[in-house]
Amino acid sequence: MIDVFKDLIKNDRQKRLFEKAERISEEAKDHLKETDRDAVFSAKTLKVIKQEGYPSLTLPVRYGGEDLSLYEFLLLQEKIAEGDGAVALSIGWHLGIMMELKDDQLWKADQFERLAKEVADDQKVVNRAATEPATGSPTRGGIPETKAVRRGDEYVLTGRKTFTSMADHLDYYIVSAYVDDLDKVGWFLVDRHQPGVSVEKTWDTLGMRGTESDDLVMNEVELNVNDLVEVKSEGKPLPKGWLLHIPACYLGIAVAARNDAIEFAKNFQPNSLDKPIAEVSHIQDKIGEMEWKLLQAHSFMYATAKKWDAEPHQRKNMGADLAAVKLAVTNTAADVVDLAMRIAGGRGLSKQYSFEKYYRDVRAGLHNPPMDDAVVSMLAKRAIE
Repeated sequence: MIDVFKDLIKNDRQKRLFEKAERISEEAKDHLKETDRDAVFSAKTLKVIKQEGYPSLTLPVRYGGEDLSLYEFLLLQEKIAEGDGAVALSIGWHLGIMMELKDDQLWKADQFERLAKEVADDQKVVNRAATEPATGSPTRGGIPETKAVRRGDEYVLTGRKTFTSMADHLDYYIVSAYVDDLDKVGWFLVDRHQPGVSVEKTWDTLGMRGTESDDLVMNEVELNVNDLVEVKSEGKPLPKGWLLHIPACYLGIAVAARNDAIEFAKNFQPNSLDKPIAEVSHIQDKIGEMEWKLLQAHSFMYATAKKWDAEPHQRKNMGADLAAVKLAVTNTAADVVDLAMRIAGGRGLSKQYSFEKYYRDVRAGLHNPPMDDAVVSMLAKRAIE
């Protein structure tokens, strides 16, 4: 069986980094049954993630990181997702956020340096907490119901956030809130051990259960004024290349389904046949369709990442390209998993195999931002204008 990653690794540095992702992927795969059954993120997998120094990889070299390119970031994320998509998506938020803070310089230098030092020295992990029950996806522009009220040199933060991946395992949360005295939306850096911070176990979804994306609850959490690290600016936000970790994750799930389907087809021989089903024409048709779909998806995603890395002056114009990659790749990933399920037949529905989990997990990609309708509208407007 051809290894789809072989031609994507271009040099010794990428090979060394890829080996980190391989070890994390293998560890994550060992805990699939329990994490999927119990909707939890494995503490053992997180331990290996930290042992590999993975959380600091997107930091600049001067802060102790590897200054990952977008291409490298996606390559490692896709490999981890081959082991478990939930692990890849969860830790991908952290690495992407650190990349965003580094590239876009959203925080004051001392605020970023403080967090970067803890990530480099102690492999601490952070995620944004933005989604709320009433507002839905933050990309739709809803104002947070979480509120920060100024009291002297403090802010008091109260609210609830949903879809907080790895909620109970994070060291810090970057929480969006309506800042009362500024009449603006801001972001606060919140230590998980701060009094008034708790996690409510609410994650009960069809797929990506291992992200453990429970509710983050803040009950009059007292914060220093300096913990207000960002204030939402006016105008159109810059394109965010790091969000391609989303399609990379679902592409990794599709690769895992493809590998298992080919292995199944090569080894399954019903008593009605004198050969394995891999030699049956309609099964070969499905395998061939998986292959060309994956070739297209890989080519589109990694070509876009290369452009992002090589032409930083063009990044401000790449919003539609990035969105198109997300739409194309996540939908292709779902198609590939569906083909894998068809190859496995009724056995694909059995929990003795991983196919049904791939099928459940890959569907979640359709609900990560940006949504398909928003991407299609964006591309139409660009074409017309």
